[in-house]
Amino acid sequence: MPRVTQGSDGASGISLRTAAAYRYGKRFIRSYRDRVSDDRSVRRIVVVGAGMAGVQTGVSLREQGFPGEIVLLSAERHQPYDRPPLSKSVLLGAADGSAFEVDFAGLNIELRLGLHADALLPETRQVVTAEGPVAYDRLVIATGAEPITLPGSAGVPGVYLLRTLDDADALRPVLAEKREIVVVGAGWIGAEFATAARVSGCPVTVVEAADRLLVGVLPAEISEPMRDWYTASGVDLMTGVKVSGVEPGAVRLEDGRRLAAGAVVVGIGARPATGWLTGSGIALDTDHAVFADDRLRTNVPGVYAVGDCASFPSARYGERLLIHHWDNAVQGPRTVAANLLGSDEIYDPVPYFWSEQFGRFVQYAGHHVDADELVHRGDPAGASWSVCWLRDGTLVSLLAVGRPRDLAQGRKLIERSAVIDAATAADPAVPLKAAVCSAA
Repeated sequence: MPRVTQGSDGASGISLRTAAAYRYGKRFIRSYRDRVSDDRSVRRIVVVGAGMAGVQTGVSLREQGFPGEIVLLSAERHQPYDRPPLSKSVLLGAADGSAFEVDFAGLNIELRLGLHADALLPETRQVVTAEGPVAYDRLVIATGAEPITLPGSAGVPGVYLLRTLDDADALRPVLAEKREIVVVGAGWIGAEFATAARVSGCPVTVVEAADRLLVGVLPAEISEPMRDWYTASGVDLMTGVKVSGVEPGAVRLEDGRRLAAGAVVVGIGARPATGWLTGSGIALDTDHAVFADDRLRTNVPGVYAVGDCASFPSARYGERLLIHHWDNAVQGPRTVAANLLGSDEIYDPVPYFWSEQFGRFVQYAGHHVDADELVHRGDPAGASWSVCWLRDGTLVSLLAVGRPRDLAQGRKLIERSAVIDAATAADPAVPLKAAVCSAA
């Protein structure tokens, strides 16, 4: 099973925004043609999904000089937008939206809104939609992830998710009316929404089925002090409590208690949006993510997969990873575009995400397992601290709370596979880079 990491992170913006950038990209057309001179049949690339991964794929193709047709299919009717602001500025009404600043027409990218991919027919190289088949020479699957719903909650008034722009728009009046809110799930999204709700003056209760915060993500010695973040912000956090059902105005718990709720927000994770691939022959892993290789190719010729919907093997960490983070949706498309244009690039990033919650800036880089050595840099009960994970002395991941310099230095050291002196790294007054004793 691939290791799954999830979070709400990133910042708005994309690397290539204007028609001028397309003109810049034309300078690379000759080199592109040289690289793919043995395959002149690639005239049309279709990208399914218009989130960050899909949009960045189209932009990267132009940036790297692809001169042919690019068709971008979006199941939503909104202009493509960035998701991280939905749980922050959009939710709080500080921004009306988070549309990408991309001139699709100027880049000659055909954007087809409100068009859902229903099936894939690799034998004829077609994507099936309600408006008819969409033909492709090469295909990129970038359909992202969809939120896991609470069983029995479908159609119950007052139950919300937070994944799309429509979700955020529906929740804004909930905050404006200062309703009493029950959040189901104390993961990153649950924490960010609880933060926004408290800023808006709403009474908030967070219900978490696990006996502590972030089980399977962080060890107890790190996550337990985070409980105080909820308390200090006026959030009633209930752990080790399962929801048995929801009804208008209330949440029922398995222990028999009933919580009053003017609104229920469900944040219990997400799963790859790959149901439309059933019967296509595209291999999926045990989490139903597309089973991509280290070039982000699928098992079907001419089909690639990128972003939240795809897992890939990491030589750096020695296991298959499924990363539900913004940074993965930015980095992966550059590799996909390069490989579509004839390169042979391996995708093996250092995962990264950030979260803003309860007045704290949380950043994480890398990937760790329980067996890795944990090194504290400061007290997790304090306002700012970080922790490092070492594997045979090599820095493999780092979590920083209010210490962005640690994160910046640590991320570079992880990329270098730097070997760290644990005793030196444990002193928060010493720059992390000063703890390097050698590099592999």
